[in-house]
Amino acid sequence: MKSSSIKRVCVYCGSSPGSQEAYTAAARELGKLLAENHIELVYGGASIGVMGAVANAVMENGGRVTGIIPHGLFQREVAHEGISSLLVVDSMHERKAIMAGMADALVTLPGGFGTLEELFEMVTWNQIGIHDKPIFLLNTMGFYNPLLKFIEHTVTQGFVRRGQESLMRTAENPTELIHLIKTATAGQETYQELRP
Repeated sequence: MKSSSIKRVCVYCGSSPGSQEAYTAAARELGKLLAENHIELVYGGASIGVMGAVANAVMENGGRVTGIIPHGLFQREVAHEGISSLLVVDSMHERKAIMAGMADALVTLPGGFGTLEELFEMVTWNQIGIHDKPIFLLNTMGFYNPLLKFIEHTVTQGFVRRGQESLMRTAENPTELIHLIKTATAGQETYQELRP
């Protein structure tokens, strides 16, 4: 049975700040809005980059943050020990399963290979029925425009069915994203693959 509102989101994003200050600025604004709207954050547990920016903003504005980080990245990603809860796990697979399993919705901010891998895993799992959680992209400064164009290419070339590109809903700024989150229906796993 689906819940009527989203209470916790999983955010995928870079442990780097990127080349433009706008990326971390948008992450901070999103974190502030999440806290103000009483939406909890689940994320990868780092204190640096876009990841650290969104987590710090949630905490600074009275929200709740759960970080999930594997042992192997604890030092490399500079684990954030100033958040509500930090869970150290054994593997990347366990990290991703717990993050996605805890959330009502999935949000992707700018990031690199790891962020893209997490995004496409969740889109694929939605596509094949492992979960029905809404998936959102925060397209700061048009960061995801080339990716969205490529996805359209996969549709026109017959590798993705028309309509499935809309499994990802795109927002151009944090205010628009919060509106999408607040008007979406919380999803759930449809079977247990999200559990480690």
